Amino acid sequence: MSKNHSGVFIGGLVLGTAIGTLAGLLTAPRTGRETRKLLKKSANALPEIAEDLSTSVQLQADKFSHNARSNWDDTLDRLRLAIAAGIDASQRESQILTQQDILDKQTVSSSPVAEETNSLGHRMDR
Repeated sequence: MSKNHSGVFIGGLVLGTAIGTLAGLLTAPRTGRETRKLLKKSANALPEIAEDLSTSVQLQADKFSHNARSNWDDTLDRLRLAIAAGIDASQRESQILTQQDILDKQTVSSSPVAEETNSLGHRMDR
């Protein structure tokens, strides 16, 4: 059973027990006086049962809240790491592309065709 549903289960168990007890008392072959006495004892126990149920629900809500907060914090940490990794990868890729552009420009300027073009351009200037 998952942690999230255990509080609901406990609440249902307590409520079912109370309803079952009441049904048993009303259908039991006892005198009216005995039945009223048992009903009075059960009625006196209801505040305690309600308090137990309330405490159980509060504990389950606290656990759920803690788990949700923990999961949220873990998710934020993973997201921060993913963003940082993405930024680093983007910067590395940008540096690689910049270096490739520089190499491409150097290769073009030192190629024989570029030298001939440069020499022709210089001849035309004269």
